Amino acid sequence: MIFNDRLKLLRAERGLTQEQAAKGIEMPGRSYQRLEMDGCKTHYDTLIKIADFYDVSVDWLMGRTEKREVNR
Repeated sequence: MIFNDRLKLLRAERGLTQEQAAKGIEMPGRSYQRLEMDGCKTHYDTLIKIADFYDVSVDWLMGRTEKREVNR
């Protein structure tokens, strides 16, 4: 699954623990762990928070493009 691999990559690039990333996204640590482990589905609002936190596009997170940049 692309989503969980990219989520792990982003966290590693920032040198964060799962708990630190979860706190930055304002979600429970266990929920963040599940996203990285099996790429479980998440709510739209959480997906936006993740993209904003890591400053990447939702399309890149979901594997729809290779461009990380956010179109604003």
